[in-house]
Amino acid sequence: MSTEDVIFFEHPSSDGSVVAEARLNIPPTLNALTLDAVEAMTPKMKDWAERDEVAAVIVTGEGDRAFCAGGDVQALYHAATENLAAGRTVNDYPERFFAAEYRLDYIMHCYEKPLLTLGHGIVMGGGYGLFSASNFRVVTQRTRLAFPEITIGLFPDAGGTLVMRNLPPKIAALLTMTGGQVNATDALALGVGTHLIDHEGRADFLEGLKQLNWQAGSPDANTEVLQNYLATQTHVGGLPSSDVAEVDIETIDLSNLKACFDSILALEGTSKWMDRGIANLRNGCPVTAGIIFKQLGLGPTLSLAECFMTELAIATNCLSRPDFVEGVRALLIDKDQSPKWSVKSIDDLSPSLADEHFVGEWERGGLVHPLGDLLDIDSAG
Repeated sequence: MSTEDVIFFEHPSSDGSVVAEARLNIPPTLNALTLDAVEAMTPKMKDWAERDEVAAVIVTGEGDRAFCAGGDVQALYHAATENLAAGRTVNDYPERFFAAEYRLDYIMHCYEKPLLTLGHGIVMGGGYGLFSASNFRVVTQRTRLAFPEITIGLFPDAGGTLVMRNLPPKIAALLTMTGGQVNATDALALGVGTHLIDHEGRADFLEGLKQLNWQAGSPDANTEVLQNYLATQTHVGGLPSSDVAEVDIETIDLSNLKACFDSILALEGTSKWMDRGIANLRNGCPVTAGIIFKQLGLGPTLSLAECFMTELAIATNCLSRPDFVEGVRALLIDKDQSPKWSVKSIDDLSPSLADEHFVGEWERGGLVHPLGDLLDIDSAG
């Protein structure tokens, strides 16, 4: 398919091998991930995986401000609004988008060639998903990573479950419950990012990739080539100080949702960063908080395919209920910052309501799961 939302390059190197690049290309929306971009990237990633001359694959974003600020929330909002008004699904965009997005994320998680995502600037939601799916996760001193979905009644998706289970549980809870932005220093310390380059040196960094001594058909050798190149990178300008280090993480109580919520609120006054996160949590969607808390416990028990299958159930349930539309309305449409959530507070949230989001319509109706074939790939791998 053809779309300007993502541009593909095949940069030839001196030995005849190719460094392939997928560049998200909608700077006015901070490279929001559209269905067109996802549907164009998926066959390209498969094609590049199969061709011996493609030595490495990189994913980048056009513009100075962001790699990718998330999924195309506006398109999801309009589709969800139509469906709520009709009382049934009349626009299947949400399911198509999430299924395609998560399939792409899965392919990237399983990639056998060096796969590098350059997460400069804002990296959020679906952009975080692409970034976290890569084995080389490069940040700059201006990187800001976040899963801010609690502010719009969604949840940390696109592999957010995998990010959460790879973090210490209390830090995972803190970052997802508050939508806290992770800077480059914390990203590297937590293993969210793997390498650092200079923000202003991105073009030179990418140019240097083309000059390396790649070996066609040798993924292990090329991984070592890329590791050695990244080890030579230097950055200009001071890194931000750690935000996470200022927080007494051990006081976070994961015994139940209410205890978790209250223990995070008790951290108020720690820092401006913490207070911004607490404001998000206080004003955020109680149902999302319940989903996140269940995600924290369930994530470690799931296979890679099951993570994405579960997330598809949660995402489609979120968009068939009123909180997502209300959250987007309050934050991005009317911008009154006063969402009227379906559940007033954590105290009013029944555990069963959060649990319902984890069961998709396919399980309820005995239908084939749109991502069910990923289980076969898991078992074959």
